[in-house]
Amino acid sequence: MLDFRMETFLKVCEYMNFTHAAHDLNLTQPAVSQHIKYLEMEYDAPLFLRDKKKLTLTPAGEILRSALETMRNDENTMKIRMKESLCGKKILTFGVTMTIGEYAIVPSLSAFIKKHPDTDIHVRYANTQTLLSFLYEGSIDFAIVEGYFKSDNYETRIFKTEEYIAVASKNHVFQKPVHCLKDLTSERLLIREHGSGTRAILTKTLALKNMSIQNFPHIVEIENIHAIVSLLCQDCGISFLYKSAVEQEINDGRLRQIPLSDFMVMHDFTFLWNKDSVFSQEYEVIFNELQSSILP
Repeated sequence: MLDFRMETFLKVCEYMNFTHAAHDLNLTQPAVSQHIKYLEMEYDAPLFLRDKKKLTLTPAGEILRSALETMRNDENTMKIRMKESLCGKKILTFGVTMTIGEYAIVPSLSAFIKKHPDTDIHVRYANTQTLLSFLYEGSIDFAIVEGYFKSDNYETRIFKTEEYIAVASKNHVFQKPVHCLKDLTSERLLIREHGSGTRAILTKTLALKNMSIQNFPHIVEIENIHAIVSLLCQDCGISFLYKSAVEQEINDGRLRQIPLSDFMVMHDFTFLWNKDSVFSQEYEVIFNELQSSILP
């Protein structure tokens, strides 16, 4: 169990404001200040920089925050494991982004379930940023994501590398001849929501070419990949998706990859968990099991 002063420190880190942290913890602001002062004396290092009304973590504060978050998450996991021991079974909870959950993880998950018949498995679907927040609060053991993230706080392994392509209906008639990315900017774009890894890859790729999503005249934003694929088949626009998400439709002749001379993107699906977790060895074993079942 974390010391109550450490809980106060983490709450201040969450808000970067003593007053808001005090209100959330039902403490007075002087009490919060006293807790932080105690920790600074205990570790013989300043934890926050105070510049007028702005509060930022010092390098020492960053180290403590990272360590305490890992300890808190491991504590949550230990509580769950202890409850599991009473009923004689194990529960594994992890998160996946939509594309990975719907297309990339199924063969691996199937093999894992068959190999571990006594393990209950809870799979949570969300976009990359939401899954990172689940890891932060300790509500999932690990995640497999497709979006961009700051890797300093996580142990990471490459789960799979996927081709990311431009795609349209087999019968789609383009506004003009298409050779490069800019030739598509007269088309309606079907796209995932903000926070989605699938969208983040497109945003970053466009930025490298001094372009943005706003270059497309009409946008349809959808939080479901199956819906995007269905609309593509109905010739409602173009999209950029992982090839695995539309491979069946391409093979069936309903969709086609749009050949572009300046768009060749490969992107990693990343398996990650909280850095320095006491369960790291267990997660490493699970990663190896899941990856070994990936279909070529």
